[in-house]
Amino acid sequence: MLKSIHSVHPDDFKTYQTATIRERFLLDGVVKPDQVNCVYTHYDRMIVGAANPVDRQLELENYPNLKADYFLQRREIGIINVAGSGQVIVDGEVYPLNKLDCLYIGKGVKSIKFSSDDANDAAVFYLLSCPAHTAYPTTLLTHAQAIKVNAGDASTANRRTINKYIHTEGIQSCQLVMGLTVLAGGSVWNTMPAHVHDRRMEAYFYFDVPDGQRVFHYMGEGNETRHIVVANHEAVVSPPWSIHSGSGTASYSFIWGMAGENLDYTDMDILNITDLK
Repeated sequence: MLKSIHSVHPDDFKTYQTATIRERFLLDGVVKPDQVNCVYTHYDRMIVGAANPVDRQLELENYPNLKADYFLQRREIGIINVAGSGQVIVDGEVYPLNKLDCLYIGKGVKSIKFSSDDANDAAVFYLLSCPAHTAYPTTLLTHAQAIKVNAGDASTANRRTINKYIHTEGIQSCQLVMGLTVLAGGSVWNTMPAHVHDRRMEAYFYFDVPDGQRVFHYMGEGNETRHIVVANHEAVVSPPWSIHSGSGTASYSFIWGMAGENLDYTDMDILNITDLK
């Protein structure tokens, strides 16, 4: 069975202590050697997970929660590799993924398998899946091919490169929007000014966080914020009413992914930095 995370009302969230916040929003332990681990969230029915094939090939199984004949019977999925090179086998067709490459797989695909090229430098495939009503073709987009936007400034410690993969000008999908952000050396802030988008949920997956370092992920309504301390290869689910931003004790990277009412990457309501509390 899939672990499930249920929706939280913003008024209830204000009463949560640290342990409850982590229980309801932090997705830890999804990356484990030779396992596929997924979590079903009740935010736009997004499934968040990871596959880490080391010594053997792994297959994305069908979970009883889905009440489906196979995982992608009524879903689509985005996959980004954040570690060593590997392969994703889609209904028998092999797609090689190097670090930061992205693969989109549409509704109707019956078999997805994962493998690494080198057990000593194993791949880590991060997965996001949401419901789909139309079948779009399986599409591989390398990191070099992704649309890149340079943002921020070293003076505010948020110089970063945004890589867009699944969006209106990139890989086509039903609901899924997905990409990743790489912070420049010496920069530690992401997504500032913070924003919300009531029409979509969002999930952040942090990677390339150096050993011994952490990221402080900020969430909650803009006038009453909270934080979660996040380690490497951990994710946070953000409700539509919550900001999603972070600062690290060192530079890092993260994958952002959304599902909801539209595919417009720029659909967001900005909060002024001076209004955050």
